[in-house]
Amino acid sequence: MSDQPDLRLSDQERTEALDALSEHVRTGRLDIDEFGLRSAKVTAARTISELAPVFADLPAPRPRVLDRPAPAARPPARKVGLGLLPLLLIAAGALLVLTRGMSLVLLVPIAIAVVLLARRR
Repeated sequence: MSDQPDLRLSDQERTEALDALSEHVRTGRLDIDEFGLRSAKVTAARTISELAPVFADLPAPRPRVLDRPAPAARPPARKVGLGLLPLLLIAAGALLVLTRGMSLVLLVPIAIAVVLLARRR
């Protein structure tokens, strides 16, 4: 089934589905009563997810909208800010050297940066 089950159907897609059902009647897979029930469901269907159950137990032909491939997966999102950690370490080290009396306070951002870098790997 399509990757977008809530996508609305067009009139052309419903017509294609009815044509596919007609073909299944011609080949003997469906009788007239079953065709009537399924064609009513196709006519009432508004989304792909409403159309899919009508063809769940039938082979080809099927409406093309049910056979659309899923799009390629998106690459994972990059975490913003982790690329700045090495710069933070360098800056904190430089401040540590320049501000002799504040060395303990400046150890905190260095420790945080080291922990974050370790978790990243």
